[in-house]
Amino acid sequence: MAHTDVILPAEPTAALPVVRSISPADLGDVLAKGLADFRAMPTHVIFLSLIYPIAGLAIARWTAGHDIVPLLYPLIAGFALIGPFAAIGLYELSRRRELGLDTSWRHAFDIAHSPSLWSILALGLLLVAIFGVWLAVAHGLYVAHFGEDERPIGLAELARRIFDTPQGRSLIVTGNAVGFLFALASFALSAVSFPLLLDRNVGMATAIVTSLRAILKNPVTMALWGLIVAAGLALGSLPFLFGLAVVMPILGHASWHLYRKVVVPDGGARPEFHPEPKAPRYAADFPSSLFLPLKK
Repeated sequence: MAHTDVILPAEPTAALPVVRSISPADLGDVLAKGLADFRAMPTHVIFLSLIYPIAGLAIARWTAGHDIVPLLYPLIAGFALIGPFAAIGLYELSRRRELGLDTSWRHAFDIAHSPSLWSILALGLLLVAIFGVWLAVAHGLYVAHFGEDERPIGLAELARRIFDTPQGRSLIVTGNAVGFLFALASFALSAVSFPLLLDRNVGMATAIVTSLRAILKNPVTMALWGLIVAAGLALGSLPFLFGLAVVMPILGHASWHLYRKVVVPDGGARPEFHPEPKAPRYAADFPSSLFLPLKK
């Protein structure tokens, strides 16, 4: 089996992708195209995006039965840290619609055959690690303000502590400030990274560097985009997180079009993610066929 480097480009790269300047006005077009994708593929994206509210409700139910109710808000807020990775299937559907290809929901999983799959997974695991560190830090901040709880507390008690005590108000300020830093790190790593990995056969390092360059070249516009995403996710959490079934696919599709605005196309062939057909296997080949691949 050929070795694939998940950090460096999977294919020779003459230069880093070219990043161009965009204006805040371009974000309106980005959102409009994201909404158009959502309207063109509503059944598919709703099917996929139901993962988000269901996962959110599962988190809420899990925390309600354990002594980690204080982590409920960090869990839900931190879910945005891994959102770019979770939306990978939506990027793929937008990519296929752009090319005029079939956009049935099963193609959201074509990334399993992408030559950049291992780079996508490595970057996704990095975001998951950031999410885990955020939860640990959030727990530490809570303990620093209120100490360890000797018994599980309910949501009503948690709300009283947070909003009716000086420690709680201090935690709101400190926790959101620290959370902003985690969100900034995640955004910097993934603003255009996953769409780039889908679109071109590059490695994780190239994707991350391109994402950073896109932000540095468009600080105001990209900051505004981050605020739009944060506001959208906050609104999508209401009621009971089911709003994410609409907000997440629109933002996911829009993120693909943001990538298209920021990164100049290289003019190369676009990847097609299809598994190679398997050679037929016959009973007479058993058991050797279990160990040696048959030639076509």
